[in-house]
Amino acid sequence: MMLITDPFFYLAAIPAVLLTGISKGGFAGGLGVLAVPLMALAIPAPQAASIMLPILCLMDLVGSWSYHKHWDYSLLRRLMPGAVLGIATGWLLFRRMDGALLALMIGVLAILFALQRLAGYQPKGAKWLPDGFSGTLWSALSGFTSCLAHAGGPPIMVYLLPKQLDKTTLVANLTLFFALVNYIKLVPYAELGLLDARNLGTSLALAPLAPIGVYLGIWLHKRIDEKLFYTLSYLFLLVTGARLIWQALT
Repeated sequence: MMLITDPFFYLAAIPAVLLTGISKGGFAGGLGVLAVPLMALAIPAPQAASIMLPILCLMDLVGSWSYHKHWDYSLLRRLMPGAVLGIATGWLLFRRMDGALLALMIGVLAILFALQRLAGYQPKGAKWLPDGFSGTLWSALSGFTSCLAHAGGPPIMVYLLPKQLDKTTLVANLTLFFALVNYIKLVPYAELGLLDARNLGTSLALAPLAPIGVYLGIWLHKRIDEKLFYTLSYLFLLVTGARLIWQALT
């Protein structure tokens, strides 16, 4: 089986996969943005994104089924058209973006998101937009950043957090939303040639960590202090984003 053999890659990839799974399973998936920046410290960002996609699809299967009793189909119908539009836009631009630019974008996004959350800022929502258009706008941005770097969490959270959904309802519907988004993304990633034998082999090697992370997240959902978990994770995300920006600029 072909796969990446660099030990440094796995030092970054193993915690990235576990944290992503824990976040998906227990904390609305906000830390999914962490995986590609961490892996991109060892490999090009587009390759990191392609390795994570099959792992995310596996996580989504586990997480979606675990929360299926809390799905809100009307919310999903409102969000998915914009998400598909964003994925299509990301597909068109993927070939035109070099690795350094993508790493820079991910780093900036990671830092802005981390600073926003560490500062305790809670988005108030775009009150000047009709709710339907607002949902389409933020879901499209989510689909776009998800296609490029699996970083769709921040935009969709800007839309959903002000709605003050029950914690379990929020996690359940974000898990289903990203399950649909990630399985749609398999089409452009395959067409772009990113799902090659080496990347898929590396995904397979990391795959056992996916359900472990998700089930840890589900277990922690009712037991850990969420504020502490996010504070430590966002600090780590902040450092990772700064490292990526330095790497891209130099």
